[in-house]
Amino acid sequence: MFATPAYAQAAGGAANPIAQFLPLILIFAIMYFLLIRPQQKKMKEHRAMVEALRRGDQVVTAGGLIGKVVKVKDEDEVEVELADGVKVRVVQSTIATVLNKTEPAEKA
Repeated sequence: MFATPAYAQAAGGAANPIAQFLPLILIFAIMYFLLIRPQQKKMKEHRAMVEALRRGDQVVTAGGLIGKVVKVKDEDEVEVELADGVKVRVVQSTIATVLNKTEPAEKA
């Protein structure tokens, strides 16, 4: 009915502290490589795309509007022409994709 002292000592032995935290470390490493790192890469690519916007680029906004960039302003704004005579100001970070890039002007 009672456990012998030998069994009681074996059951309550202290484990290595690193072995106790190893599963948590592995879970964090897996989360970093599967979720955090790809998201950071995607954000970096989007930031580079937005910074490379030029006049004449055809873009799609996050709201689904397709237009042509008319003017790139310094304060993180872009003026987009949606139709003839219809121009809207858009925050640069809301540009989802660039459909057609314009070629840079050749220097003579």
